[in-house]
Amino acid sequence: MKIKIKKVREISFKENTIFFYTNKDAKKIYLRKDELDYISKEVKKGTEIIKLYDYKQYKFIINPKEENNQNQKIENLRLIGDKIQSELKEESSVLISLLKEEKKKGLAIAEGLALANYTFTQHKTDPKLNKLKEILLSNISVGEIKELQNIVDSVYLTRDLVNQPFSHLTAADLATAAQKVGRKNGVKVEVFNKKKIERLKMGGLLAVNKGSLDDPTFTIMEWNPKNAKNKQPIVLVGKGIVYDTGGLSLKPTANSMDLMKIDMGGAGTVIGAINAISSNKLPVHVIALAPATDNRPSGNAYAPGDVINMHDGTTVEVLNTDAEGRMILADALSYAKKYKPELVIDFATLTGAAVAAIGHYGLVSMHKDSGKDHAELKKSGDEMHERLAEFPFWEDYDELIKSDIADIKNLGGPYGGAITAGKFLAYFTDYPWIHIDMPGVYSKAKYGYRGKGATGMGVRLVYNFLKNRY
Repeated sequence: MKIKIKKVREISFKENTIFFYTNKDAKKIYLRKDELDYISKEVKKGTEIIKLYDYKQYKFIINPKEENNQNQKIENLRLIGDKIQSELKEESSVLISLLKEEKKKGLAIAEGLALANYTFTQHKTDPKLNKLKEILLSNISVGEIKELQNIVDSVYLTRDLVNQPFSHLTAADLATAAQKVGRKNGVKVEVFNKKKIERLKMGGLLAVNKGSLDDPTFTIMEWNPKNAKNKQPIVLVGKGIVYDTGGLSLKPTANSMDLMKIDMGGAGTVIGAINAISSNKLPVHVIALAPATDNRPSGNAYAPGDVINMHDGTTVEVLNTDAEGRMILADALSYAKKYKPELVIDFATLTGAAVAAIGHYGLVSMHKDSGKDHAELKKSGDEMHERLAEFPFWEDYDELIKSDIADIKNLGGPYGGAITAGKFLAYFTDYPWIHIDMPGVYSKAKYGYRGKGATGMGVRLVYNFLKNRY
């Protein structure tokens, strides 16, 4: 269930209310002397969230700790929103009362509160939904509230897609989700079927699909407003493996397949990002490409030792069919050349090596010919707390993907697995390019306002990056 974020013009103080300790007007109107005395004592202790409960009404007085790092300061406020949400699950609404100078801080609390309120209960026969339905804000413009609402909705969309099991989200279903965004927001969406993919000789996507009973899809989403500020498009590419068994190189370890519904997290991220960009009408020409299939070990599945002819004519020796994401992404990256892009960013749940390196706390990045672009993206990552851990991309690693019988091979060896996967993808690019490996797409334990399960990480990063850029 979506949460609504609304502007309130007159403050009655009859609702559950959040306000900052520095808001003297609220304290004067809203609090008794005994409450003020109690709050003063708590402030001296350094308490960040001072909670009062009176006549079935909550009052939260926020006293955030001092923080020199502005990005961390805003993230702490989002986390305060998350903590307050846990107190309001049985309440229907909450008012955030703000002075004009508290606008940015208030929006951060609202963002954390709204994102924390997400639940995925579609497959429960008796779902326990959070009762919180609306967040009311004072001294915030309608435009700013609408922007935040669209961003939150877009993160919810991505989380829904990533949380959805393969039994309810095939490659065709993923394409349908993109088409719904297109119809709602005026995004041009084209979906290539298997025959079209065959005509385009997308050998990587077709090879991975050989073990599936379902046809692959290749979805193109294009947001190109008349006031776009970029002459060449930004292209987003998302890995859409809707379920991954590893193929004939069957995943060998316990519990290694039960979360493989999330292997389309890159495609889910770019669909959510396009939704945020188009619903807020950013003046930027953006194209998203989402190749999609599942990866299964049928009798006709592609096999270790095979040589695959890719979309751009490159030959690839397959050493492991579980290195399938890079196979479908390579076709999409070579297809992206036709757009003569300003920049290409791909998003993929690509390697266990990235997860092992940084856990679910961020995103791993590599780049080619895009130092300034990567610095801008990293800055946005710090602002959104969707941080990039940049891995080295030294030429030495190129040697590890050379093949004895083909142009390159799809596995680099036991070391630097995230980097050699990136090197494989780089082979198919001739434009400024950033690769994002996504360990942070899912968390098995609650991770602040990102919750437990799909986090939606990447959507806010892309939106903030493009908004800052244009």
